Amino acid sequence: MINMERAEGRAERSPDREFLSIENLGVTFNTEDGVVRAIDGVSLSLERGKTLAVVGESGSGKSVTAQAIMGLVKSQGGHVTGEIWLDGQELNRLAADEVQALRGSEMAMIFQDPMSSLHPFYRVGDQIVEAILAHRKIGKTAARKETLEMLKHVGIPAAERRIDAYPHQLSGGMRQRVMIGMALINSPQLLIADEPTTALDVTVQAQILDLISTLKQEFGTTVILITHDLGIVADVADQVAVMYGGRLVEVGQTSVIYDQPEMPYTLGLLSSIPRMDRELPKRLDPIRGNPPSPINLPPGCVFQPRCNYSDRVRDGACLSVRPELLPTAPDHLVRCHLPAEERRQISEEVRRILAGAVR
Repeated sequence: MINMERAEGRAERSPDREFLSIENLGVTFNTEDGVVRAIDGVSLSLERGKTLAVVGESGSGKSVTAQAIMGLVKSQGGHVTGEIWLDGQELNRLAADEVQALRGSEMAMIFQDPMSSLHPFYRVGDQIVEAILAHRKIGKTAARKETLEMLKHVGIPAAERRIDAYPHQLSGGMRQRVMIGMALINSPQLLIADEPTTALDVTVQAQILDLISTLKQEFGTTVILITHDLGIVADVADQVAVMYGGRLVEVGQTSVIYDQPEMPYTLGLLSSIPRMDRELPKRLDPIRGNPPSPINLPPGCVFQPRCNYSDRVRDGACLSVRPELLPTAPDHLVRCHLPAEERRQISEEVRRILAGAVR
């Protein structure tokens, strides 16, 4: 827990909020080509002990959102606006050293490339020991013992030997397990996993996701899982937030997002997932076009240039008016100009097409 003696001088705490509450988050970067609007008005909340999957294509703003929560954006030259509340404390107004003190103890992050996240010149066990010593007053012998137990806990075979291995001596799956162990070694309340299964084969992907889910239950950790693949989160996440062009476009319970998606972008993501329960088509049905440049976002709906249904919206509103993220049902938010009834009809049509391919 946070040392309350240090916390006295921090921003005022708000115990009435959800465990994690993000309000109107914005992130911009000044570049030679112009202002990059990486995040634009993102608001989210997450209950303690739940798992949120943040889904979207590359460049949608998923990783930048995670880095903003962890307080890593400002060190990269980014400008952060809005509020980020973690366990009743607003993080964006804290000094850099105060946020650094929270990283690893109150919140931790698993990065998508463990080979670049682990130091190549130090043994993996020593790196985890260092993470322990940075946040707790404990001897090196006790820290090494804890490290060995954690390596066993995350499924590293022959942990007594591999605790002294260098990162290049481990497989990709084992390096990712080391990263998970390092993230959990100080029992953080919030764990962010940024594309934790990238570059792993499908068997190891399933093992890593199962491991995160199991450890979440055991440690009571709140988890944010960032991925571009809607297909891997159905059995892991309680809620799904779909991002596009730095904005949230659909948010809801996982079952709702899979069974009753309404945003055309979400429908496109689901339609492009290869599935084992239907005949393999001649080709997948990808979303046409490319994601927008964060330097030059469309003035209206950011998805309009790639949307198959924007011509159904009256007066060309998709071209000039930004749609709001509005409730369409309890705990289900959608950003789209199409009327709710028409969105549901489109969703049903897409589901019928997909169901028609089932063997």
